[in-house]
Amino acid sequence: MTFSARTNIGIATATLLAGYLPLAAQAQAEQSPAQPTAQAAWQQCAAQTEDGARLACFDQWAKAQPAIDATSPAVATQQATSTGNAASASTTPATPATQTTAQLGLPADLGADSPLPVVNGGCRDATFTEMSRFWELEEGTDCGNFSFRGYRPVTLMYSAGNTVNRQPTSGNPVNSATSPTDYDKQEMRIQLSVRTKLASGLLTRADSKLRDSLWVGYTSQSSWQLFNSEISRPFRNTDHEPEIFYVYPTTAQLPFGWKWRYTGIGLVHQSNGQSDPLSRSWNRYYAMTGFELDNRWSVNAKFWKRISETAEKDNNPDIQNYIGRAELKVGWHVNPSNWLGVTARGSLNGSGKGSGRVEWMHTLGHGWMGGKSNLRLHAMVFSGYGDSLIDYNFKRTVLSVGFSLLDF
Repeated sequence: MTFSARTNIGIATATLLAGYLPLAAQAQAEQSPAQPTAQAAWQQCAAQTEDGARLACFDQWAKAQPAIDATSPAVATQQATSTGNAASASTTPATPATQTTAQLGLPADLGADSPLPVVNGGCRDATFTEMSRFWELEEGTDCGNFSFRGYRPVTLMYSAGNTVNRQPTSGNPVNSATSPTDYDKQEMRIQLSVRTKLASGLLTRADSKLRDSLWVGYTSQSSWQLFNSEISRPFRNTDHEPEIFYVYPTTAQLPFGWKWRYTGIGLVHQSNGQSDPLSRSWNRYYAMTGFELDNRWSVNAKFWKRISETAEKDNNPDIQNYIGRAELKVGWHVNPSNWLGVTARGSLNGSGKGSGRVEWMHTLGHGWMGGKSNLRLHAMVFSGYGDSLIDYNFKRTVLSVGFSLLDF
């Protein structure tokens, strides 16, 4: 936690105690046997050195405290004192104040620099694993329906390829360019990606702590010829990818400490919004699943099947033989600031096509209450087919470096 964050917490703590310390002093003489227990529990939480462990301890401590009635005489005393109404404060009965102080469980010698209990909450609660929070698999990870969440990383990256597709072709003659365009090998890559949850608890039991969920998502990826003034810096390609998907939580324990966390199904459309001969589009349905080990390692797998089209309408015949029919993604949290990922796609029919991607993310700065920042330094190397829809049958190797935003 930074010095400024600790200072703000100290100010907030001092303000809170300004109202409660007079009550705590009166309660000290009549302290009930339960009070030392509450104080000891609070001190044990404050003594934790690891941020995650301290947060989890305070979370449990806060949940164990009874709610404070805003209309109680003790709260009225605190409000009156803070506004300077000493006459009103002096008429408040002492016994209810003692009870309210006990409910708070605050030690009388609380220092201004001591951390207050903080409950992060929902899909941003770091006491849960990243996979659980991403898919909101558990009761404590729910961030509600119809609120926008990140899906894939939101990125702004510089990209340089070993080659560039200046004259896109297709197995359908109608979708093959008749002349080349003088594109540069260097360009900017922009990706926007959001999702929202439509519903949860559809198939999971009402008394279960696990939550299934139904989502819709949208991703766009653009290749912008920013450095190509010769042809007025156009967007070489923009792919649009809306989808709907359902996720069901699982809790199976696997060998070596691994856990099987979810399964899901989805339907996705992908197209580049261009007219012939550069039009590209396809539809597919998929199944996916995910595994994790101690929030350090994650494995996500996806298998899809293309929805067939007539030969006349097919902009990109045999696209599944190039981009692939399955994807396997392995992620490793090297430490709290660094993540490495490897993604492989394959056609599964022995054609030898597909692609591979290696990427690294490094967290920059700190987020709310000392948690992870949303900003990442992002570097990626891609090699193979399907870097974009216009390149579905074009093989290239691309290095991209830039920044990404993640929402947890």
